[in-house]
Amino acid sequence: MAVKAFHNKVVVITGGCAGIGRALALRFAQGGARIAILDVQDEALVAFKQQLADKLNAEALAIHCDVADDQQCEQAICQVEEQFGGIDILINNAGITHRSAFATTEMAVFKRIMDVNYYGALHCTRYALSSLIKRKGQVIVLSSLSGFAPLLNRSAYNASKHALHGLFDTLRMEVREQGVNVMLVSPGFTATDMRRNALVGDGSVSQQFIGAPFKVASPTDVADDIYLGALKRKRLLVLSNVDWRARLLARLFPRLFERWMVPRLSGIKMVR
Repeated sequence: MAVKAFHNKVVVITGGCAGIGRALALRFAQGGARIAILDVQDEALVAFKQQLADKLNAEALAIHCDVADDQQCEQAICQVEEQFGGIDILINNAGITHRSAFATTEMAVFKRIMDVNYYGALHCTRYALSSLIKRKGQVIVLSSLSGFAPLLNRSAYNASKHALHGLFDTLRMEVREQGVNVMLVSPGFTATDMRRNALVGDGSVSQQFIGAPFKVASPTDVADDIYLGALKRKRLLVLSNVDWRARLLARLFPRLFERWMVPRLSGIKMVR
């Protein structure tokens, strides 16, 4: 594999200051890309941009952008195009989650989850698409384990991830002949702050940390796999660290899977 496989390619990463987004920015910068980081953490944006320049000699652009805001997304994408001349890869990584039962989750929480996870990806992709078509680029979308296994007390989160699959599976077919690749990525449990900062039913942020029931992947390992997937222009990348037997159980015996495995995946102790 060439060390600078993405030399001078422009890579836009939403939610790029922490977790998988941060690891992706570092990995693509190592591959020679010019990086545009979109995030809402202003201090982190400035510091990370400087780190990319100092440690990797990477050309980087840091833009404050709440992806739930359509106008901010339009302005951010226009700024990237003005600065770098176009976009080769858009990585829709920004996302939030919650831990609350459907019955106790306020409508504002459902709306906020969809605004960030679904509409955030929709907004950025709409504004970047013409540039991606011109450059025969790629859209990479971070989905989730919940794409094939529902997680209890995550109804809004699960719904947002299923919506992403519906949108981007369709988009892939529409832009394939124009040279644009769309890759959906479904990581498993990953060591990020998203679960630590989950919303609860009233919309407040829970600082309670719930450990994962399976081995947890590092953001660096996930970013490496996504980088390789982008090189191969894959359409689907499943990185789940859930045991293969559990996935087979979900496919062949869904009721048994829902009874015994879903609570465990959701971090809920089963009552015997």
